[in-house]
Amino acid sequence: MQPAFKIEETLSGLTPDERYLKRLELEQPVLEAFWCWIDSLNVLQGSALGKAVIYARNQKRYMENYLLDGRFSLSNNLAENSIRPFTVGRKNWLFSDTPKGASASAAIYSLVETAKANGLNVHTYLNHLLLYMPDADYQNDPEVLEELMPWSEQIQVECK
Repeated sequence: MQPAFKIEETLSGLTPDERYLKRLELEQPVLEAFWCWIDSLNVLQGSALGKAVIYARNQKRYMENYLLDGRFSLSNNLAENSIRPFTVGRKNWLFSDTPKGASASAAIYSLVETAKANGLNVHTYLNHLLLYMPDADYQNDPEVLEELMPWSEQIQVECK
């Protein structure tokens, strides 16, 4: 029986619906075997293995959430990797010593990472926002913001 991550590699080219069905067929039995194994263990409470088994049992429903939808990821590695530069560098950021500074930093970091996730040139995208956002009446017309989102067709064309 292959591990779930190996199976997941073979499913990368499928549509979300196909991936969902294949996961139920190929990965759900792997998880069921894992839970049977976990339940068969007789471990000392308080030991490192005992703590790991209890943790796994408590996380069971969360660990299986990716089976509910083919768009879900088996792991959160993408999110972890995208925030890594910020968690590594946070002690060096002196400008975040106030709530307003932290809020401004979070907004910029969100824009940068969302632009990256949508395949945009970050500099071009930020330049576009700084050029067009001041004139946008997004308070009275919130749909204007949709045109500035990194996934909008116009932004994709102008900032790729």
